[in-house]
Amino acid sequence: MSGTPSVFLVDDDHDLRKAMRQTLELAGFAVSPFASATEVLAALTSDFGGVVVSDIRMPGMDGLALFRKIAELDPDVPVILMTGHGDIPMAVQAMQDGVYDFIAKPFAADRLVQSARRAEEKRRLIMENRALKRAAEAASESLPLIGQTPAMERLRQTLRHIADTDVDVLVAGETGSGKEVVATLLHQWSRRRNGNFVALNCGALPETVIESELFGHEPGAFTGAVKKRIGRIEHASGGTLFLDEIEAMPPATQVKMLRVLEAREITPLGTNTVRPVDIRVVAAAKIDLGDPAQRGDFREDLYYRLNVVTLQIPPLRERREDIPLLFSHFLKRASERFGRDVPEISAAVRDHLMSHPWPGNVRELSHFAERVALGVEGNPGKAPVAPATASTGTLPERLERYEADILKEALTTHRGDVKETLQALGIPRKTFYDKLARHGINRADYVGRGREEG
Repeated sequence: MSGTPSVFLVDDDHDLRKAMRQTLELAGFAVSPFASATEVLAALTSDFGGVVVSDIRMPGMDGLALFRKIAELDPDVPVILMTGHGDIPMAVQAMQDGVYDFIAKPFAADRLVQSARRAEEKRRLIMENRALKRAAEAASESLPLIGQTPAMERLRQTLRHIADTDVDVLVAGETGSGKEVVATLLHQWSRRRNGNFVALNCGALPETVIESELFGHEPGAFTGAVKKRIGRIEHASGGTLFLDEIEAMPPATQVKMLRVLEAREITPLGTNTVRPVDIRVVAAAKIDLGDPAQRGDFREDLYYRLNVVTLQIPPLRERREDIPLLFSHFLKRASERFGRDVPEISAAVRDHLMSHPWPGNVRELSHFAERVALGVEGNPGKAPVAPATASTGTLPERLERYEADILKEALTTHRGDVKETLQALGIPRKTFYDKLARHGINRADYVGRGREEG
């Protein structure tokens, strides 16, 4: 819908049509003139954002019949009818049927302009509400992959574009940014939606277990294997296999996984029988596997085999415009789950939403919304103040120091309690310990220490 209000003007009288067109154009309307109802119907579409002004007495289809045809197309298009016969009963019936206004000829130019302006404003509001409803419905389809920033719009478009292809996908993004949500949507929007969506966190299983989990085993394959087990890969056949934190997959397992991707077949532990599998693999990593320095012992050939399509999820700090929309969704969902009214958002909460760095991304924001819904986080504390030296050094160095300060403050606040600290930070246990090790932080130093100890 353009910014200039639009009027479709219908009258079989050429001179009168020309005069009314001039009047409306001088008032700022974009006018499209038509000599008959048939002509205007051919030009109307359901997304027409303007007003129809029509004479009643016309050869062929009259104004009332035109109104009924327009109502079939879209009953919310405002129609203003004009007549020179002063038929009051007809005017009353027309208004009852839904005609926006009825103007008796002759009329002052201002009478037509004012009616058209009111009708155009009504139509504009209707079209805006429809657009908002469509946006809400589109968002509900992809919740919680919510966002109106260009990066998120592009991500959703790409997901829909590749969902029905069977290419393997690599999803890159920080902890808590929504990698599993992306994998789930790829599955739900694809022809594989009726198959299983099978997820496995490669960083959560020890090396001695992960191969059995992935490939399955036969009885007697190893000590304790007393019965046959179907592995995650075979269970995902016909559907989607999601491998989270694939950078943590042991090297020996990587070799076997490369074979699966190339041949689409598996050999369970304890047997030489090869079984075909029909899977789509979506792998996620929180590091840049394309960077040899970060990739470490992750196989380069496996990376290139996975890297058919790579989707990058931006961290929350790079799409701050989406934070209010996300928080509103999470707060409403949490309030419903806890059986509470949605609370009013305080100024402190609003400031926190836009100033906090959200290192745990969407997961951290969701947990924060839950605490606000429960009333235990109505006045969040300010983000920890970095030391004076934080203003020096490269950006990665400064971010590292800032992250370390956040970890230390959380540990101090929760007196070294791992569960509470993880909940506050909104990150997985393994990520938490990885970060402690990277920053040289000893959790034991914070056990029993609280803020009151200074």
